[in-house]
Amino acid sequence: MLYRMLDAVTSVKCETRRARKQIKVLQALDVAGTQLYHFTTIVIAGMGFFTDAYDLFSVSLISDLLGRIYYNSADGKLPSDVAGAVSGVALCGTLLGQLFFGWLGDRMGRKRIYGVTLKLMVVCSLASGLSFHYKPRSVVATLCFFRFWLGFGVGGDYPLSATIMSEYANKRTRGAFIAAVFAMQGLGNLAAGAVVLALSARFKNTAAYETDPFGQADYVWRIVLMLGAVPALLTYYWRMKMPETARYTALIAKNLKLAASDMAAVLDIDIVPEKEEADAIVRQDDYGLFSMDFVRRHGRQLLSTTVCWFVLDIVFYSLNLFMKDIFSDIGWFGDASKMSPLEQTYKIARTQAIVVVSGCLPGYFLTVLFVDRIGRVKIQLMGFTMMTIFMIGLAGSYKVWYNPSMHAGFAVMYALILFFANFGPNSTTFILPTEIFPTRLRSTCNGISAAGGKCGAIVGVLWFQYSHTSTRCSLLLLAGCNLVGIIFTLALPETKGMSLEDITGEMEEENEPPQESATVAEAEFIHSVEIS
Repeated sequence: MLYRMLDAVTSVKCETRRARKQIKVLQALDVAGTQLYHFTTIVIAGMGFFTDAYDLFSVSLISDLLGRIYYNSADGKLPSDVAGAVSGVALCGTLLGQLFFGWLGDRMGRKRIYGVTLKLMVVCSLASGLSFHYKPRSVVATLCFFRFWLGFGVGGDYPLSATIMSEYANKRTRGAFIAAVFAMQGLGNLAAGAVVLALSARFKNTAAYETDPFGQADYVWRIVLMLGAVPALLTYYWRMKMPETARYTALIAKNLKLAASDMAAVLDIDIVPEKEEADAIVRQDDYGLFSMDFVRRHGRQLLSTTVCWFVLDIVFYSLNLFMKDIFSDIGWFGDASKMSPLEQTYKIARTQAIVVVSGCLPGYFLTVLFVDRIGRVKIQLMGFTMMTIFMIGLAGSYKVWYNPSMHAGFAVMYALILFFANFGPNSTTFILPTEIFPTRLRSTCNGISAAGGKCGAIVGVLWFQYSHTSTRCSLLLLAGCNLVGIIFTLALPETKGMSLEDITGEMEEENEPPQESATVAEAEFIHSVEIS
């Protein structure tokens, strides 16, 4: 008989553990109840996105007026080079603004330059409507110049607003707060359509329009663009009153006392920082964006957020900026050459408003409701998947939609694509980059990810403007972009319910295992003795 006697079994697993040092002011922010200041911040930051959407999407509604007034186009279509410039120049400015202001937000502070972007938006919105000259190309050149700098200011609002909201919010409802800021984009899009509708209806029913339709239409597009300055002006004072975020002040400026006093002034918390906390902040890692440490820890995440935003914006901006062209292709608006300038503009704005109300806004609001329950990654995967299905559905039976009796079905399918874009990657690509990167690089990485999105938007504009591919083929290519988004989404971490410092690995301390435990672990053995 063989018996095994266990002489000694010692199995000690001594792995180096990383524990996060608790900083009271940050912990207090994570667990703070929802207060009035949270909603105030949503409005202050969100009005920037309201202005952004109004300024970026309103140009697609008035481009037909430019074609009619300055290029004598019967159907309102601009020459391809002019149309590409008018649609794309603001996106180019936005891309550069996201990179520049994102970097500046980490170097100089979020609040310090928050007002600069708003000033740019106000001045350039007004100047865009004052693009006066007697030659058509001079008018368009002046318009494009000011829209470029308008886009530059709009771009700065992306990383700054996202970062500020994420750093103020508690971990339980952070996703909903950031999504609520971004949802103002939908309201801005709707406002653009509503303003164009109201102005078109007002001017086309006047006696002056009967005698000088092009002169009256010229007033409409200018007023539409200039009104973009109003929401930015309304929030300027409150932006200047906001304190710097506690996370920037504590972790980057390394001033815990100021961070605690700033938060005490706006939130119902009272924090007394300890010396050990200040020492822990001094000891934290300070690797840079171009270091191997960053590549190892966050390189794959930055690539994934950037690619997801890139392919999403190819789809999203193509569907929004060229909505009138896609609907015109199936005969939705009728024969544009038989309409007056403002009649055509009115029909385009009405269609956009219907699609925004039925598709875009419900998608934004459902994201606000469920992003902290379902999770960011699941919502993004669901959105990309459903967008792909409906796009293939539109493209697969494209000839069917030419039948006037099927136009309503086309509009429903189109609205569902935009619904799942907003209850999906259009919202989550904005949320994730502001949660998964460390505080000192948060604004920069959000800006890089957002700039990737604007590269996608520019690609979409150029594709629709110059490729001369059929709408059906374009829809299939957009569906392919969604499939790429699904693949790269799988590389992203879920962040719901977690502290920003836990997600990013900031403020972690290495605890070396005790020497005697390590020795025992190395000497682990099993000694067997055979007894007959």
